[in-house]
Amino acid sequence: MKSIIQVLSLALLTALVPAAEKAPNVILIYVDDLGYGDLACYGSEKNKTPHIDRLAQGGMRFTDYYSASSVCTPSRAALLSGCYPSRIGCENFGPKGYAAVLFPGMAEGIHADEKLLPELLKEKNYATAIIGKWHLGDQPEHLPTRHGFDTYFGIPYSNDMALMPKRPDSPPLPLMRDEEVIQEQPAQGPLLERYTVEAIEFIRRHREQPFFLYFAHLHVHLPHYVMAPFASSSSTYGGALTAVDWSTGALMAELDRLGIADNTIIIFTSDNGSRVDSHGGSNAPLRGRKAETWEGGMRVPCIVRWPARIPAGAVCKEVVSALDFLPTLAPLAGHESETLPACDGHNVLPLWLGKPEARSPYEHFFYSRRGEIEAVRSGPWKLREVFVGKPGEAKETVSLYHLIDDPAEANDVAGSHPDIVARLSRELDAMRAKLGDTRRGIKGSETRPHAKVADPKPLTTKDPQDHYVVPSYLLDETG
Repeated sequence: MKSIIQVLSLALLTALVPAAEKAPNVILIYVDDLGYGDLACYGSEKNKTPHIDRLAQGGMRFTDYYSASSVCTPSRAALLSGCYPSRIGCENFGPKGYAAVLFPGMAEGIHADEKLLPELLKEKNYATAIIGKWHLGDQPEHLPTRHGFDTYFGIPYSNDMALMPKRPDSPPLPLMRDEEVIQEQPAQGPLLERYTVEAIEFIRRHREQPFFLYFAHLHVHLPHYVMAPFASSSSTYGGALTAVDWSTGALMAELDRLGIADNTIIIFTSDNGSRVDSHGGSNAPLRGRKAETWEGGMRVPCIVRWPARIPAGAVCKEVVSALDFLPTLAPLAGHESETLPACDGHNVLPLWLGKPEARSPYEHFFYSRRGEIEAVRSGPWKLREVFVGKPGEAKETVSLYHLIDDPAEANDVAGSHPDIVARLSRELDAMRAKLGDTRRGIKGSETRPHAKVADPKPLTTKDPQDHYVVPSYLLDETG
C-alpha cells in the first residue's frame, strides 16, 4: 500500500506537468521474443538498429526493466492489467491447465471485470487501437474490441500457430479486422509493412485528440518471414530485427511530420527474452532464455521517449517492470491514482522524469513460471527456489545471486548469506500464499479468475479442398 505522502507526492508531480502535456499520446511498441542483447544501444555488435538507437538517445533507456513473465500470454496480460499474471488467472490454460500460453480455440481469456489500460484511457477520450499480436484469447468475448480497443488489425496469437508442415491440423492463421477474419494464412513477409501503414493511418486520423496505439510485432518470434528488402540481410533474424527498426523509424518520422512528437510517449520493449538458439537472438550478458526465470527470460530492453518531459540520453538503473505502465500512464491521462484498479505495478513517473531522488518502488519483484513463483529480487539480491528434475523426482534447489556484481547469475552465494536467503524465502512464501503456487499445491488467497467460455471454437477451420499453397508457410519453424 502507498503511504499518503507517496500519493500526494505523485499527485503533485503529475500536477506540475504543463496543462498541454496532461494528455500525451502513447505508442506502445511490443516486440516478440526480443533479447536483452539484441539492440545496438544495449551492446549488440551484430545487429544494426539505428532508429531504435535514436529513440534511446532521445529518451530514457532502462537497464533493469522486467517483463512479468517469460512467455507470451502471461506477459501481455500483465502489461495491460498492471497485475502479476497469477493474480488474474493468466498463467496456465487448456482443459488440464498444461498450456503455458493460449492456443487457437481455447476457452480462456481475461475476465471482463478486469479494467485494462486501453479501457482506462478510453474513459478519458483517447482513441485506442491495437495492431499486431493479441494473444489474450480468440473467442469473441475475449477479443481486443471487448477490452477497450476501438479497432484491431492483426493476428490473434503467435505467427507459428498456423497451418504448416509441423502443424498440419492447425486452423489456418487468421488475419483480423476488429472481430472479423478478413484473410486466412496471410503471407507473413509483407505483414509488417501492412501493420506500419495501418499504424500511420491511425495516427493521422487521430492527431487532433489523444490516442493510444499498441503495436505488437510478430517479429522476432519464429518463424522468420521477413519483408523485402530486409530479407536479403546476412541473417534472417537480423533481417527481422532490421524490419522492426525500420517500422519504428517510420512511426517516429510521421510524428515529426505531424508536429506531435513532443507530446507523444513512445515505449519500446519486449514481451520476454530471446530463445537464444540457432535462429539468432541474444540475452547477453544475462543467463537463461525465454520460458525461464533466469534474468535472460524476463529482463528485456525498455526505452521510453517523451521529448517534452523525459531527459534525452538518460539511463535508469532502477528496477521497473511492465506492471508499471497502467499506474503511470492512467494518471497522465487524467485519472486520479487512488481511483485506479488495485494492481501490482507502481507509478514510476518520477523515474521517467529523471528526478534525482527517485528510486525503484519495488521492495520485492517476483518471477513466476507456469503458476510457480520461482524467484524474488530485492535490491541487488535475487533468490531462486526452483524444482529441478523429472516429474515425481524433482528436488528444490536454492540459490542466491548479487545481480549488480553478477548479472550473469554465475556465482551462487547462498552459503555465504544465510540471513538474506532466509529473509527472501519468507517473502516468497508470503507471495505464494497470496498468488498461489501450482508446484507446491498452494491456492492463493488474492487471485481472481480468468474468463472461460462454455463452447469454444477456433476462428477458422481447415478446408480439406483448399491446399493453402503459400510458399512462405513451408518454413517449418515454431517457437
